Amino acid sequence: MSDLWPAPRPTEPLDRVVSLPGSKSLTNRALVLAAIADGPSVVRRPLRSRDTLLMAAALTSLGTGIEDTGGPGAGDWRVTPAAWDRDADVDCGLAGTVMRFVPPVVGLAAGTVRFDGDPHMRLRPVGQMLTALGALGVQVDDGGRGALPFAVHGTGSVPGGTVTIDASASSQFVSALLLAGARYDRGVDVRHVGKPVPSLPHIEMTVQMLRQHDVEVDDTDANRWAVAPGPVRAVDHDIEPDLSNAAPFLALAAATGGRVTVTGWPATTTQPGDELREILTLMGCEVTLADGDLTVVGPPRLTGVDLDLHDVGELTPAVAALCALADSPSHLRGVAHIRGHETDRITALATELARLGSDVTEREDGLTIRPSTLHGGTFHTYADHRMAHAGVILGLAVDDVLVEDVATTSKTFPDFAGAWSRAVHGGQP
Repeated sequence: MSDLWPAPRPTEPLDRVVSLPGSKSLTNRALVLAAIADGPSVVRRPLRSRDTLLMAAALTSLGTGIEDTGGPGAGDWRVTPAAWDRDADVDCGLAGTVMRFVPPVVGLAAGTVRFDGDPHMRLRPVGQMLTALGALGVQVDDGGRGALPFAVHGTGSVPGGTVTIDASASSQFVSALLLAGARYDRGVDVRHVGKPVPSLPHIEMTVQMLRQHDVEVDDTDANRWAVAPGPVRAVDHDIEPDLSNAAPFLALAAATGGRVTVTGWPATTTQPGDELREILTLMGCEVTLADGDLTVVGPPRLTGVDLDLHDVGELTPAVAALCALADSPSHLRGVAHIRGHETDRITALATELARLGSDVTEREDGLTIRPSTLHGGTFHTYADHRMAHAGVILGLAVDDVLVEDVATTSKTFPDFAGAWSRAVHGGQP
C-alpha cells in the first residue's frame, strides 16, 4: 500500500532543537474574532494547515478579506471585516473549529450558508450547539440529524440571550457561542448542564482572547459564561507555537533517552499542551523551561503513570504511545469525550497498540496499558493526525512500524513527515 510510511527509528539518543508552527486553536479563534471586529487587524505568524486554511476559506466566502502580507501563502494575515450579505457553501473538512465556530457568526450574515465536510465529519457531534443556536434566534436546518450537512439562514442579526446546553461532548460548543456572542443583540449567557465540560483550558483560551478584544465576559460561576453585547475591538494577535504538536517532538527525548529543546515556548499560556511539562516529568524525564526554551531530557526507562487527562484529552494518543514504551503500568482516564474526536480515539488506540503487541485494555473513559514487548506492523490512523503522532512515537523504539496515511497530519502541521524525518535523522525540523 502506497500510503504506508516507514516510521524512522534512531540508532542512538537524539539531541535536537525544534521550532514548531503556530497553534491551530489560537489561529482559528483569532481569525473568527478578526472577521467580526470593528476594523482591520493582523494575525501574525499564523498556522497554515488544512484546518486553518479551511477556516480562512469559510470566512472569505462570507466576504471577509484575508490577505497574505508576504505574498501568496506567506507572511502574516491581514484581516478586513466585511458585510456578510451573501449565500455561501462552507467545507468543514475534518475541522471541528470550522464546523462549530462559523455557524454562530453566520447568524449575523444576510444569507443562507450551507455546511458539509469529509465523510467522518458527519459523525462528529454538533447537535447541542445547533439546538442552542435555534434557542438564541438563529434559523438552522439540519433535517433533525444534529450533524452535517446543515444550513444556517442568517438575517443580519441575532437576538441572543440565555441558553442551556450539554457541552460534555466538546468544549467547542461553549467557545463557539462565546466567540460570536458580543455581536448578538442581548449578548449570550451560556449555561452548561451534564457531565463536566472537557478541555476547559480551551474555553479559558477563548475567554482570554475575547477580553483582549475588550469584550466583557463573566465566568465567575462554574458552568456559566456570559458575554455582554458590544463591539469587538480590532486587535493584532501573535500566534504561539502549537504546544500539542510539540508532543511527538518532546517524545524524541523521552523515548530515546536523548535531549530535545523546543524554542518559543511561552512562559504563560492557555494551551493544554503546556501540561506536557508535568506529564513528562511524572514519566521520569527532566524538564526545564528557561528564556523561552523548553528542554526535555529522557530517562533510561520511562515510568508508567496514572493520569486524569480530562482537560487535556488531545494529548492522549501521544501519551498512550509513551506509556506503551514504559516499564510499569499506566492508567489514562477521564477522556470518554475523545470518542467523538476525529475518530473514536480510545478504541482506535486500543486496537492499534494491541496490533503492535501492547498489553492494553480499553475502558469506558480511557486505557490501561501494561509493559509488553512490542513488534513492528501497520499502525492505522483513521484520518486522525493525533493517531499518526502516536504511530511515529512508537516507531522511535520499535523496528518496522508502518504508519498509514501519515499525510493526515497536514490538518495541523504541514509537512510533518518531512519535519519528523529531519528531527530523527538530523537537520532542523
